[in-house]
Amino acid sequence: MRASLLALAIGAFGIGTTEFVIVGLLPAVADDLSVSIPSAGMLVTGYALGVVVGAPLMTAAGARLPRKTMLVLLMAVFIAGNLLCALAGDYTALMGGRLIAALTHGAFFGIGSVVAADLVAPDRRASAIALMFTGLTLANVLGVPLGTFLGQEFGWRSTFWAVTGIGVVGLLGLVALVPAQPAPERGALRGELAVFRKPQVWLALTTTVLGFGGVFASFTYLAPMMTELAGFSDGAVAWLLVLFGVGLCVGNVLGGRAADRSLMPSLYLILGGLCLVLVIFTFTSHAALPAAITLAAFGASGFATVPPLQARVMQQAAGAPALASAANIAAFNLGNALGAWLGGLAVAHGLGWTSPTWIGAGLAAAGLGTAALSGRLDRRGHGSHGKRGSVGPDTHTHTPTHAHPRPDAELPALRTHAPGAGHGTHSIVEQKSR
Repeated sequence: MRASLLALAIGAFGIGTTEFVIVGLLPAVADDLSVSIPSAGMLVTGYALGVVVGAPLMTAAGARLPRKTMLVLLMAVFIAGNLLCALAGDYTALMGGRLIAALTHGAFFGIGSVVAADLVAPDRRASAIALMFTGLTLANVLGVPLGTFLGQEFGWRSTFWAVTGIGVVGLLGLVALVPAQPAPERGALRGELAVFRKPQVWLALTTTVLGFGGVFASFTYLAPMMTELAGFSDGAVAWLLVLFGVGLCVGNVLGGRAADRSLMPSLYLILGGLCLVLVIFTFTSHAALPAAITLAAFGASGFATVPPLQARVMQQAAGAPALASAANIAAFNLGNALGAWLGGLAVAHGLGWTSPTWIGAGLAAAGLGTAALSGRLDRRGHGSHGKRGSVGPDTHTHTPTHAHPRPDAELPALRTHAPGAGHGTHSIVEQKSR
């Protein structure tokens, strides 16, 4: 199963690279296509909006297709979008290619998360999701710096040619390594949409928006904070981003392992830790060495949120893990936009370069609050943990599932019928007790 997860990670690496690499190419793109830097910056905004719109739409469009087939199709569309970017002769064509590629982003990570979770034992699901998301973290550590260097040396189109090649490798890996799965049953889409009537699903999505919004409020303005306050040179920013990326990789792995052991307590701890690190960062950002150390901790705590946030949505979305998981990817991008916007407002109003980090800490604290509210509903028996039909990683949080639960009772675990068993890919729940 490691090979299957590797194929998913390669696809995630390509998608993550194409999302963020445009930031380093904006001056070259603006100069070559004769547009302003702010206009070129809309290529970032346009991609984010494409993710938000495409995540639920593409997932819903493929609701009747086997998940492997849908992943292959999504990667083919991703390749086409980046190929259009590489061939773009004007701004409109480049924006069109970016939007096409963005449409696949949320659905790929959403469906891929479900497939990754189904490939492993119940107590390894969050770690499997984290392994797939390792491709996204490596995109920040390796893909974006290398793509930026390639574009600066050989022209920005060469970067999109390289990303197109990565997409082809990912497509071949999905075809060869991911096991086939049966098509969902009829009426699957209606059942998937029904889960959005559950308050717990919306609480989980809101936690994602707020928690990850806290990350991007500070991260978006990292470069000026490091140069204006910490005293780093402009040339050092690239290495600082690599340091941040290393922190992402570490946090991603640790977050997945922690979520496997105990999902909700881990989510509380990670969001609380993120809030604390951001508060500390507002003070350490005034000196080079403390700023660099805190930056690595910021990367770790920031991306440690991803596996438990994704696992929580999958857990709450009974019967609709793929669609809700894709919606959560859209929620991540809404958080990105919210954090960057609020941070920008603070800077524009003269509150200084540390103000976005204070806002990030506030958003993380708000995310912790919504997570705590969701956990309280679980404990009071109003969450979906104790109901038939709840799905998701086995969290071992010992949340009560009966009026008088046994102390060692486990939460419901996701069970998916094997191919050829005469069932679709809809999950069924097996209430376990030791």
